[in-house]
Amino acid sequence: LAAAEKLFASQGFEAASMSAIAQLAGVSKANIFYHFASKRELYLAVLSQACQESNSMLQDMASTPGDLEQKLGRHARQHLSSILEHEQFSRLILRELLENGPQRGEELAQQGFGDNFARLVSILRGAQSNGELRQDIDPAMVAVLLIGADVFFFEARDVLHHYPDVTFSNDPPRYSNMLVDILLHGILRPKPASTHSEQEQR
Repeated sequence: LAAAEKLFASQGFEAASMSAIAQLAGVSKANIFYHFASKRELYLAVLSQACQESNSMLQDMASTPGDLEQKLGRHARQHLSSILEHEQFSRLILRELLENGPQRGEELAQQGFGDNFARLVSILRGAQSNGELRQDIDPAMVAVLLIGADVFFFEARDVLHHYPDVTFSNDPPRYSNMLVDILLHGILRPKPASTHSEQEQR
């Protein structure tokens, strides 16, 4: 699986051959086919394994004490760190979605990405039930914004580094903290509370 992940990530699904994967793993091609019926099955197993780390982070988020802001901040930092740490594989997934969106999207959802997304939404929905989130927002939208912001940072950080106003391109944890702060508190200045006399005038 480690050899397959490395070659799929560097070469793409079509270009990575089972012979090359076997050679890198130090086994025979027949040995790989004993465990996986096809290259597609091996690829799906690699995707499934990639989801396990995200699943572990979500379990940690759900079980760790603290308010939503603390939990979401910690999860955001871990999620972005994971994307950056597994750079080649992250690029593989994005490339596959761009080139073969309908087919790959269904495969990714079935191999655990969909379950992990649903688990994040469930955690956010629980926070909504506890009164930590507004009742009029869609938790799935919060999850999409969080994941989308991390993917954008991953793709654009080399460009952002050259923007003088962007002071966080080399500081992913700070980026995650700022992201969660804006997600939870918004960008509008809080309106001043009305005084008693103003309320009487109304």
